Amino acid sequence: MRSGGRRRGRGHGRRRRVMSFLQPCLLVLLQQGEAHGYSLLNGLEQFGFGPGQLDASLVYRALREMEAEGIVTSKWGTDSQGPRRRVYSITHEGRQHLTGRVEDLTRTRQEIDHLLATYEQMDPSGKKGGEKR
Repeated sequence: MRSGGRRRGRGHGRRRRVMSFLQPCLLVLLQQGEAHGYSLLNGLEQFGFGPGQLDASLVYRALREMEAEGIVTSKWGTDSQGPRRRVYSITHEGRQHLTGRVEDLTRTRQEIDHLLATYEQMDPSGKKGGEKR
């Protein structure tokens, strides 16, 4: 902590957590078939990202980062009546990456479940299950 009790970069940790969860969500959507950014943004609602909760620029940044990592590819689509849009696809490496992320998320969920179960067993004074000190 810095002097004055303020934490540095308060929003940065949340943004990192959002990006960390956003990438596997996008990969799951892309496993269902190629898609452009706008349809991916709409598809994220099923993962709890409600309308207006997620800045579209974060989605496009995540897609660019994943493309740089080789886990998605993009091309200019030709099926649109309006302006051309980028269409994204998951790569073989992206499927492997998603498998690893899902395994990591599963472990993390188990750890969180254990923490919450332990916490719920405590009485308000912080003693576990009626322990006496």
